[in-house]
Amino acid sequence: MGDVTLNPIDRPFTATVVPPGSKSLTNRALILAALASGVSELSNVLLADDTLAMLDGLQKLGFEITQSENRITVVGGGGRVPATSADLFCGNSGTTIRFLSALCAIGKGSFTLDGVPRMRQRPIDELAALLRNLGARVEFPEKQGYPPLRVLAHGLGGGILKYGAAASSQFLSAVLMVSPYARHEVRVDLESVQTSWPYVAMTVRLMDQFGHTAELIRDPATGDPRQIIISKGIYTAANYSVEPDASNAAYFLAAAAVHPGSAVTIADLGKSSLQGDIGFAAVLASMGARLALDKNSVTVTGTDRLDGVDVDLLHMPDQAQTLAVVALFARGRTVIRGLHTLRLKETDRLAALSGELRKFGATVAVENDNTLLIDPPLTPTAATVATYDDHRMAMSFAVAGTKISGVTIADAQCVNKTYPRFFEDLELLRAAQLR
Repeated sequence: MGDVTLNPIDRPFTATVVPPGSKSLTNRALILAALASGVSELSNVLLADDTLAMLDGLQKLGFEITQSENRITVVGGGGRVPATSADLFCGNSGTTIRFLSALCAIGKGSFTLDGVPRMRQRPIDELAALLRNLGARVEFPEKQGYPPLRVLAHGLGGGILKYGAAASSQFLSAVLMVSPYARHEVRVDLESVQTSWPYVAMTVRLMDQFGHTAELIRDPATGDPRQIIISKGIYTAANYSVEPDASNAAYFLAAAAVHPGSAVTIADLGKSSLQGDIGFAAVLASMGARLALDKNSVTVTGTDRLDGVDVDLLHMPDQAQTLAVVALFARGRTVIRGLHTLRLKETDRLAALSGELRKFGATVAVENDNTLLIDPPLTPTAATVATYDDHRMAMSFAVAGTKISGVTIADAQCVNKTYPRFFEDLELLRAAQLR
């Protein structure tokens, strides 16, 4: 695909957009289907780099998988991993390497997991520690705490884990999904405010749809989650339709918010969503956009004015880039908190955001490796956006390209990680301009 130069949209638009299936739900559903007893049918699955890496890994582990367009059939192993050895290449997919590491741990044999050079910079020692505490043997053949890692598997024993505010909620999700197949009950004591808790809640709710219910105990005073108990059990095969990706839907909602009089509706995504990132629509509303949220749809309408906000994105950090770009078109400072995980994503997103926002004329500061302060320019200027092989850098700054003439997204093919047809769908907004 190379570089993409965007043409601004010069008239209000009204559009309905249906993004492809959620990456987070697709990769969780694939793991649960592989663990289940019986044959699961998954529909509306995302077919992109991250999910294709997961499919490849499951097939190398011996699971029988067939695909017809965006429908996938998985013959579950009933808690058994068919292969006794495999070398699994996970690309730059965090969910793939983390979820597959835990899946391998309930098997028997030797499994090596690796990825692209950037993956080798993303720590995974916290997951290794959790698996070791449940009885697994995990080694790091090159750099301690970083991929590649080797799982020398002989099943998981179970027991009690203590879990704090880790670098990624995916470590906890990985362990929770395989825990029913440990030899004994697994109890996870949650010791602090959890990073990206909605993603853990998503995992637990999806486990329930595959027939095994975790017990969640909350603090009676605050309502905060304090313990998760996973009893021994099995998953049963399911027919499951994956929701549209709420993280990717946010770019279109943001585009509507920055274009006065424009409206975008996301179908099949609303109050009933399993995805915490649906909450980003409320952030846009707090800036001044109009919001209509129903059970199965969400609509954002742009107004004449957006104001900067002070917001904590601890529970939806993937929306930091989207909000940062919207902040270019708001009046006053925007402060985005809760971003301590951003340096460990596909790129160092705090550094990347700071550099690219400045190209548009914004004044940007980072405080405590956790908070981004953005003062917008009077008039944002065009820029060529470096994407750092990070799909969310490309898609978020494309929103700026719908407003500013001459914005170029460099190496735009990185959107293939989760949304291969993104730029085609973005053109739907132009086609929906009101005449």
